Amino acid sequence: MPHSIDLSGRTALVTGASRGIGYFLAKDLAAAGAHVIAVARTIGGLEELDDEIKAAGGEATLVPLDLTDMDGIDRMGGAIHERWGKLDILVANAGILGVISPIGHVEAKTFEKVMEINVTATWRLIRSVDPLLRASDAGRAIVMSSGAAHSARAFWAPYAASKAAVEALVRSWAHETENMPLRVNAVNPGATRTAMRAQAMPGEDPQTLPHPSEVAEKIMPLASPALTETGLIFDVCKDRFVHYRMPE
Repeated sequence: MPHSIDLSGRTALVTGASRGIGYFLAKDLAAAGAHVIAVARTIGGLEELDDEIKAAGGEATLVPLDLTDMDGIDRMGGAIHERWGKLDILVANAGILGVISPIGHVEAKTFEKVMEINVTATWRLIRSVDPLLRASDAGRAIVMSSGAAHSARAFWAPYAASKAAVEALVRSWAHETENMPLRVNAVNPGATRTAMRAQAMPGEDPQTLPHPSEVAEKIMPLASPALTETGLIFDVCKDRFVHYRMPE
């Protein structure tokens, strides 16, 4: 982890924190000094994360929450306000793949679930913590996207559509806040050794892919108070920000 990033006294909210990229980002944020609010459905994974953070001298608050509980997301925002009065870092990482299938074969309930978790819950989360991030002297929002949002590859329609929608939310939010200290960016993590990737590509050798800890390390600078970029995509494979382009 880049040790030059000092997040002492800062508070970070990470969704999907029980495994994968979210797990290691939560660990890195805590190691940099942030108090991590770790959100996930899986209590066991959260407890393991908490043990590791505490063993390294960090602090965490565990929030077992299914992001389909929209009122729960709102209550979480209220609780953060009551305890800290602000939020410094948001990592909106939680998401689901749905199914890899011809678009005409996707069941309605599957499509709706992907949109509920990946899009609606992300919007609800943004809505809940936007005032808290604005209250920070250097609010940072990191929202996980995917290259699928742009490649729109065959059989990936629900997931691709959901991530394209998420990027539209992030871009609009960034434009709204561009004259504030808040910086808002999306992240394309690229192919990573996660359970979601294994679900999407069952025949792939996971050892050929970067470990989520490596990906988390590259994303960490987006949480830095020194960050100036906003409204962009950070491409982990290229290790740099890339700009959106209008259709030609």
